[in-house]
Amino acid sequence: MIQLEKGSQKLLNAWAFYDWANSVYSLVIASAIFPIFYGALFRMAEVEKVTVFGVELARAPLISYTTSLAFVFIAVITPLISGVADYLGNKRVFMKFFCYLGGLSCIGLYWFSLEHIYFSLLCYFFGLVGFWVSFAINNSYLPDIAFPEQQDRISAKGFSLGYVGSVILLLLNLAMVMKPDIFGITNDEAGKAEIKAMKYSFVSVGVWWILFSQYTFYFLPKGNKKESPKKNIILNGFKELRLVWNQLSDNQKLKRYLGAFFVYSMAVQTVMLIATYFGEEEIAWGSDSERTMGLIVSILVIQVVAIAGALLTARLAKTFGNIKTLIVVNVLWALICVYAYYLITPMDFYIAAGLVGVVMGGIQALSRSTYSKFLPETTDTASFFSFYDVAEKIGIIIGTFLYGFVAQITGSMRNAVLFLFLFFLMGIVLLFRVPNKT
Repeated sequence: MIQLEKGSQKLLNAWAFYDWANSVYSLVIASAIFPIFYGALFRMAEVEKVTVFGVELARAPLISYTTSLAFVFIAVITPLISGVADYLGNKRVFMKFFCYLGGLSCIGLYWFSLEHIYFSLLCYFFGLVGFWVSFAINNSYLPDIAFPEQQDRISAKGFSLGYVGSVILLLLNLAMVMKPDIFGITNDEAGKAEIKAMKYSFVSVGVWWILFSQYTFYFLPKGNKKESPKKNIILNGFKELRLVWNQLSDNQKLKRYLGAFFVYSMAVQTVMLIATYFGEEEIAWGSDSERTMGLIVSILVIQVVAIAGALLTARLAKTFGNIKTLIVVNVLWALICVYAYYLITPMDFYIAAGLVGVVMGGIQALSRSTYSKFLPETTDTASFFSFYDVAEKIGIIIGTFLYGFVAQITGSMRNAVLFLFLFFLMGIVLLFRVPNKT
């Protein structure tokens, strides 16, 4: 391991490169191939519901509730990890563990089936856990490796690298799914070579994630070590969260920003997690092959546009300020939710995908860097970013659960998407209350 100085370009690049490594999960598993694969399994089995723990659930609520449960686990485990990492001074080893957990779980999705639904959902569950916990630890490194004036740019660069890397792998996976014979992929037992190709895509994500993360792990520092007695370290993370909460009363700007972030992030992350499931079920694609191609093309549109969107948002923030820019981006998100309610044709979905791409990367990168810039002077970055991530995860729990619940009781995912409009509206109002200097 090489110890690099804070602010050095090599260190900044190594940190940003983790987005290149792990964003393939976010795109291929969470957004593109897996939702199509998941829907295809139900159509091939000619069922709409499965029984899990004695409860009969439709496919959309099932995956939504599983996602909510995963984020409950993430919200609990993140402060535990933060406490141990803080007191042992080794964030990197925990980041490695969850990176490998996520990567191996992606490989495990190769065996996903309705017949083995518990094992299948477990792999999906731990893929989410590995991605989000390792991502949270990587986020906590930002104020450690970059000075305030560098943080907007390097945060946007990380997301842009993630989009580029994930698009490259998705293009390869798309070729595998649409032309499996070129890759020597033959029909599986169900006579679907494209389904088998999707399974290979899951394996490719796990291998890519683990392999490319090594560059980041080689240069990242271990982390800041606290000079405190090493006792009750398991609960120290929760104690640190309480201390962070107490400090918020003295930092009105940070407190108000976190309130706004909690609300609008709830909607953003829910949209990102369910968008492909929505498109797979609600859009009139025609044939199965048209559905597969259309959904993957839509995701590619989002990713390509998001590269420019993240960089454009960073520039707008530099000119107009972070909070004003976030308000505008939230307004666009709210309008997209209203538009999504009326989507019917594939072209409607493509247009929505382009609009989502403009605002998706920008709001993520800018939210992360804005929080980092609002932090008080401290070496205890892990606890503050743990608080940030726990707030985000609790929002996702609420968002995905409500989405699944509204979809279940109304029988329509459209009503659930329109419901998210209210969260963006609340986020806009709360952002107006944040002092505008960044």
